Amino acid sequence: MAAVPLPSINFSEKLSPISFCFNAVNTPVITFFGGVKLKPLETSRWRNNFVCRAASSVAIRDLDADDIRHPLDKQNTLILKAIPGLNEFGKALLGTVAEQVMLLENIATSVLVSENQLPELHGLMLEAASILNIEAPDLYLRQSPVPNAYTLAISGKKPFVVVHTSLVELLSRKELQAVLAHELGHLKCDHGVWLTFANILTLGAYSVPGLGGFIAQQLEEQLFRWLRAAELTCDRAALLVAQDSKVVVSVLMKLAGGCPSMADQLNVDAFLEQARSYEKASASPVGWYIRNAQTRQLSHPLPVLRAREIDEWSRSKEYQSLVKRVKLTNAVQNV
Repeated sequence: MAAVPLPSINFSEKLSPISFCFNAVNTPVITFFGGVKLKPLETSRWRNNFVCRAASSVAIRDLDADDIRHPLDKQNTLILKAIPGLNEFGKALLGTVAEQVMLLENIATSVLVSENQLPELHGLMLEAASILNIEAPDLYLRQSPVPNAYTLAISGKKPFVVVHTSLVELLSRKELQAVLAHELGHLKCDHGVWLTFANILTLGAYSVPGLGGFIAQQLEEQLFRWLRAAELTCDRAALLVAQDSKVVVSVLMKLAGGCPSMADQLNVDAFLEQARSYEKASASPVGWYIRNAQTRQLSHPLPVLRAREIDEWSRSKEYQSLVKRVKLTNAVQNV
């Protein structure tokens, strides 16, 4: 997945601040020169198939962040917070100039979604936020051929989610809402500031003379480990909104190797079987070593591992207990 475009600051391209896709390593930053042409959004297709439950809303009573937080997320967050001086150094990097660049860059090159602008997308976001008991952030749609969605939580400002047009073209409505729920999971679990900080620290620290390279080298592995764990947490948020594990797995499958022209030929069950075969193949000592080498420098877990994780959690007592807390209000669907 592409990193968040920040051409004015000249960050590296290793990390995407908070994104749904599975791998942001070595992916070039997208630069917009006005020549990128994608097929426009097929508004009529969306309008005909759009089903919004926002008015009927399904909400999970008293949902707490720890209800969905993955154990590895809890563990690695504690480790990260225990690093001396990390918080202070992060605050120094997250200065007002960097914040303004990130904010203005997205506002200037994207379309702000609202009830009067792309109302279907707006409805999907409102509904997902309602289910997760969180205030809906601003949502922007941005032209890009790289399927991506990311969240930025900037100190003192309302957080916002950015979705790329190619992701909208690739996914069904339910899948797209699962992506939005994933991004909301970052906000629900207070990943926002931490992940924005991690992005600037890991990328921008390389340019700090004398100190930056050393700090980035020492912290990179632990930051990536934490980021991967945070993604597993947010996949759970996606499942709570979709309430169908196959929807979330389908998103992961399409991000791994999907395209709009062949979407109807993709098979979720086959992808889950692929995930199980990977687990078996990596169970040997050599397989374990290769698996760790594959994931060590990734900001997101491998898609097959994420698919297996969410499939297993969907069958857990923990998830079933959350589903039982679902509260239906005004159970009316608008087709």
